[in-house]
Formats: sequence, C-alpha cells, structure tokens
Amino acid sequence: MNLTNKCSLYAACFKVLTYRFALICIFSFSIYISRVDSQPLSNLTMKQSKINHRSQMLLFADKLVFDHDTDTITAEGGVQIRYSGNRIVARHVSYNQKTKRVIAEGNVKIVDAKGFKLYAKRIDLTDDLGEGFINSLRLETLDKTYFTAESATRNREQMTIFNNGVYTACEFCQRKLRKDVSWQIKAKRIIWNNNAKNIRFENSKFEIFGIPIAKLSTFEIADSTVKRKNGFLAPHFSYKSYLGFAIKNSYFWNLAPNYDFTFSTTGYSKEGILTQGEWRHLLEKGEYNIRFSYLYQTKRNNLDYWIPEQHKTNRYMFSTKGQFTINPCWVYGWDIMAESDSNFGRTYEISGYNEAVQRSQIYLKGLYGRNYFNMHFYHFNIQENILRNDPEQNIYKQHYSKQPWVLPRIDYTFIPEKAVFDGELKFTANLQMLYREKTDFALSNAAVKSFASISRTNTHLTNKLQWKRTFINNYGFVFTPIFSIRSDIIDNYKNNPQTDQYYNTLHGMATIGLETHYPLLLITDNSSHIIEPIAQIFVRNNEQYTNRYVNEDAQSFVFDATTLFLCDKFSGYDRLEGGTRANIGVRYSTNFNNNWSIYGLTGQSYQLIGRNSYDFNDVIYISANSGLEGARSDYVAMLSIDDGNGFTLTSRGRLDKKNLIIRRGEIDLQKRFNPLMFGLQYAYIERQADYEYAQNRQEISVRNDFRLNDKWQLSANASYDIVSNTLIDTGTKLSYQNECVELAFGYLRSRSPREHAISHKWNFLISFRTIGDFGSNILP
Repeated sequence: MNLTNKCSLYAACFKVLTYRFALICIFSFSIYISRVDSQPLSNLTMKQSKINHRSQMLLFADKLVFDHDTDTITAEGGVQIRYSGNRIVARHVSYNQKTKRVIAEGNVKIVDAKGFKLYAKRIDLTDDLGEGFINSLRLETLDKTYFTAESATRNREQMTIFNNGVYTACEFCQRKLRKDVSWQIKAKRIIWNNNAKNIRFENSKFEIFGIPIAKLSTFEIADSTVKRKNGFLAPHFSYKSYLGFAIKNSYFWNLAPNYDFTFSTTGYSKEGILTQGEWRHLLEKGEYNIRFSYLYQTKRNNLDYWIPEQHKTNRYMFSTKGQFTINPCWVYGWDIMAESDSNFGRTYEISGYNEAVQRSQIYLKGLYGRNYFNMHFYHFNIQENILRNDPEQNIYKQHYSKQPWVLPRIDYTFIPEKAVFDGELKFTANLQMLYREKTDFALSNAAVKSFASISRTNTHLTNKLQWKRTFINNYGFVFTPIFSIRSDIIDNYKNNPQTDQYYNTLHGMATIGLETHYPLLLITDNSSHIIEPIAQIFVRNNEQYTNRYVNEDAQSFVFDATTLFLCDKFSGYDRLEGGTRANIGVRYSTNFNNNWSIYGLTGQSYQLIGRNSYDFNDVIYISANSGLEGARSDYVAMLSIDDGNGFTLTSRGRLDKKNLIIRRGEIDLQKRFNPLMFGLQYAYIERQADYEYAQNRQEISVRNDFRLNDKWQLSANASYDIVSNTLIDTGTKLSYQNECVELAFGYLRSRSPREHAISHKWNFLISFRTIGDFGSNILP
C-alpha cells in the first residue's frame, strides 16, 4: 500500500532513508564495473551522480516502522523505492541513524537510471559510502559483462574486494545459472582499487565451458576509467609454408593521452626475428604515425638466386602516414613507404603495406559543395619476388621497367551553383607531370619494339568545359543536348632522338552531342515494366597525334555494357575519342509483386564519320581487339536477376557482331538455401595478342558458406585457372561465434599460374569479448 498519503511522519522519516539508499544504488554499481571500455566509474560516484533531490519519491511497502529508542526506520514486505530514475526492490530495508548504516535484505535488486542491475541477498553499507558489505551478489553492466561473488567488502581506502568472484562477458541470467558459460575467470579475490584505477585478480584460473584451461595466478587489468595502459598485448600465432611458424608478442606504452608507442617482435621458424615499432600521435587538427620493421635474414642459402631475400642480410621497412584538417573544406596528408628490397612488406604481410602495388603519396584535397580539388604527389612501388637488377635476368636487363614519379597530378572540378542558360555548366582540369629515370618498354607486341612510356619528364595539361540541359516534350521523349570543348597541352622532354614522337603538342577536341531516350511504362496485374530505347550521337573532330605521343594514364580499356553510353570510353586523359560516333541500345527493367526483379541492357556503337580512334592504335596498342575497331562494334549486354529471397544472377559480356560468339563474358551467381549460401563466378576474356595477352583467359571461382546452427559456420572457396589448368587457391574456414567468444580456424593453399611453388597458410583466431584476441587474422 502507498504510505505517503497516510502517515506524514513516516513519510518524512523514510524520505531520509530513501535519499540515502538512492545514493547506495549509485555506489553499488560504481564499485563493480570492470570492463575497460564501459562507462567511467567516476560518472557513477556520489559526487558526480546527477540525482535530482527535488524529484518525487515513491515508496511501496506492506509495513513501515519507526523505532524511537534505536533511531531505526524500517520498511518490510515487498519494498519498492523509485527515486530519480533509480529502482530498489527488497523484502526488508532499514536505516539506523545512530550507526549511519543502511541494510537491505531478501532478494535485493537495484536498477539505476542508466540500466545497471545488481542482485544480492543482503547489503550493509555506511551512509557516507565509505565502508560496506554485500552478500551473494550478481552484477550486470550495460555492455553485458557480469560479476558474481560470495561477498564483497569496501573499505575507506577506496578499495573493493570481491571474495570468490567470477567475471565473464557471456550471458549469465537466471535460466543459465546452472549451465557453464563459454568462458569465465574465477578468482579467490578480485580487488578493485579506485585510486590506482585497476582491477587485480588473485589466485585465478581461466575456464572454457567449465573446464579449467590455464591457472593465471595473479594479474591486473585497467578499470573502466582507464582507456589505455602500459602492458603486454595478446600474442598472435600463424603458420605460412615459406616463413614457418610465427609468434608475435607486443608491448604497449601509453606515454600520454594523445600519443603512444607499440613495440613488437615476431619469431619465424624459417626466417629469424622480425622487430617492429609504431609511434602514434593525435593532435588537435589530425593524426599521424611512424612505423619501422627490421629483420636480420638468418637462412638465405635455401633460397633461389633471383629472390630478393637471397641478396639481403639486413631487411627493413620504414613508413609514415598522417592526415590533418586545415578547415572544413581542406585536408592534407601523406602515406609514404620505403623498404630495403622489392618484396619486404608483402612477404611479412605488414598491415597496410602488403599489397602487390604500394603507392607512396602526399596529397591536398578540397571539397566545397559540388566543387572539388585534388593534388597528389606519388610514386608506385611494385612488390614482387624478383631481383630486378640481376644481370643474369635478361628480360629485366633489356627491358628495365621503371615506375614513374608523379610530380604532381592535379584534378579540379567546378560547377556553378546557378544554372547557365537553364543547364549545367561544368569545368574540369587535369595536370599530370611524370618523371621516369628509364624508358618503360612494352613487351606485348613482338613485331614492333614499342614502349609504354619514355624516360625523363612528361607533362600533360587538360582543360574541358561542358554544358548540357535536359528537355522533356509532351510525348514523353527526353532530349539532352551536350556541348563541350577540350584542350590538351603535352610537353615531353626529348631524350631519345630515335623515337618518332611529338614533344611539344597542343591539340583540341570540340564535341556536339545529343542523347534521347523514351521510357515506356507497362503495368499488369502482377508486375510493372519499363522499356527504354536510348540513342546518342557525338560529332567531333578527329583525335590528333594518336601514335605520336606516349599513353601514360589510359592503359586500361574495356568495352562492355557499362561503358557503352560514355561520351569518351577511354579511361584516362592521354587518349580521347574522336570522330562522329553513335551509341544505340535498349534498357529494360521489371518488378514483380512476388519481389522478383530483372534489369537488362544491350546495345551497339557505330563510327559514322571521321577516323575511328579505337582502330588507330597508340604505341602500346591499347584498344586492339577491343570490339570497337570496326565501323560497327560488337554487341554488349548485361542482365541482372534478383528474386528478393537470396538469389541473384548478374552477367555481362561482349559478343561478336557477325556470329555472336562470346569475346568477353562474366557471370556472378549467388544463392542462399538456408542454411547454405552458394556463390559462383566465371570470367572469360578472349586473347588480345597485339595488346597484352597472347592466350585466352578463363577462371572460375566457387564459394560456399554452410551455417551448421546459429553459432557454427563452415566456409570453403576455390579458384581455378582453366587455361593453365592450375588450381590458383583453395581455402576453408570453420568458425564459432556467440555473444562473448569467437573461434575460427582457416587454411589457404595458393599458387600463381606462372609459378610452380605452392604456398600454404594456416591461421587461427580465438577472441574473448572484453579480454582480447589470440592468434591472427583469419583468411577470407
């Protein structure tokens, strides 16, 4: 019954009890939270608790007694107290004003305003929070970490001691009290020191599913007010056939709140010891890091002669990365890597520097509305297992490939906020200045000694101004006229007089274009369909000096459905489409009421007037056998199907214009049959002897994911090169995951089609939530 309306004396006395007990509620949670990334303890102490002392207090109890002789106020029978967002439930609550102690007994439950939950049989605390005792407690924090203990005491030295305590991040509720959790730490004593900001486990052991795994004796972790602390990090383990078994140990120094240093050593059974260090520094406007790696090569005699490791005893890598904000529109940064040989970062899989192509760069970026500025200085480092300057390797002696220094590349885009003649005006500019020490020869065309790029300096400046506007007439036709003018200035340093190249060139391209499409909407009882014929025509002058200057940045070219309706199908600025060309196609999309959807596109391109840029090859034959070299191009098409229930099919390709033979094709199939997910990818590319590949290319990849139950999953993948009859890679992964632990084992077997050596990699990872990861990253 509600006593606040019946007895004003009891209500006044018990208001004192309730206020003090509300503080006890806050205190109870502050002393038991141990998760490092949970809410800071200081936010829950008495001094910083945000209790509104004027808020309404509600008290429910079967009986309220005030003893004048002992100065004790007692509430009995189904006691419930709600005050300032905190809720206290117990069978018996008393407050002795002489001893200044509050006692709650009988299934005590406290839930504070933030949601922390404490369960206990008995709580006995002083009202100033200095000392106290809790019997048979269980604590649940907001981030789902749990403490249980037979008892807990708190002294005036700001130290809380849990006796016979258990800590875990696994779900621990009433229905699982008799069931072993995935993992837990049991300790004779768990001591939380509020002054030292740490939690100490004494005479402890680590258990998995109730089975003791390791006796930990005594160790410490930081409490929740400490985000970073000096100490050893969890070790990582791995195995690779060419490196052997590896174990990595790291030590972390928290030197200041905004900078730290990590030192690591990794021992390889076949290589030696890899030493690494990383300095991280956070500043007001950005952050940066500095990293180094060093290895003393101990076993070089077993390696092939042409491998870089054979010729290096001291191997190392240095890198630094950073980014800073100038203002809300501008940022600058860098990412620079230097290594002792051509394959150090990739061999030892240095995080962030283990790709086959590593780009070192310094950049400045600006973005305001639709306007954009980007300036990059960069250099490519090709990481490969070949000694480039070996005099016995003739292919590298005769055709030495030197990557360029880009000093710099600038991209700029400006679009006025207001429309110009009711259309969009767009200005783009590109400047690239390259320096190369030696000429990069192209090896694909055996009949002609061509080269991809020349030595010394090459400068290319492009400016383009474009205007377009969209009209829709009364019949639903959509018209988009396009006008553009472009100028290119090319300046090459003349170094080789035997090459027939222009070294100071100025040429321009003017374009008048029109795009029209007519979408037709068809609606039936169970579906809707859109059929959209599309036609484009672009009238331009011919491309100038096609084979008289070097193509540096447009060396990747693919003609398919995604590039059909581009005004210029070349990928970079050094080549540009010329002459009068028309692109015609049909786009189709449909949606069914049962969630199925279909999207398709097919079309063809025509060279009408002028010189066909795709039939007039540059020095590296970039557009040879592309499907656009004739007056009428090959057909391109794509198809995408989605049933809305886990099945997707995407395919695209290029078909011969005469006999519809597939010249290039890709298929990507995904289907989920619960609990199985199946994926299939297939790619076929016809040979391009004049350009790069003398043989057809075919590859098929398969991936399967099988979910055994809600926690166990098995994955497998394989890639096979059909032309060379090579199993490129195959791998499998078994994983287990619940709310507090993740366990995974992975294996990968890989082999390059051009190499005989087979690589084996074994990885495993066990991750305990709130504690850390042991092992290494699992292979995809």
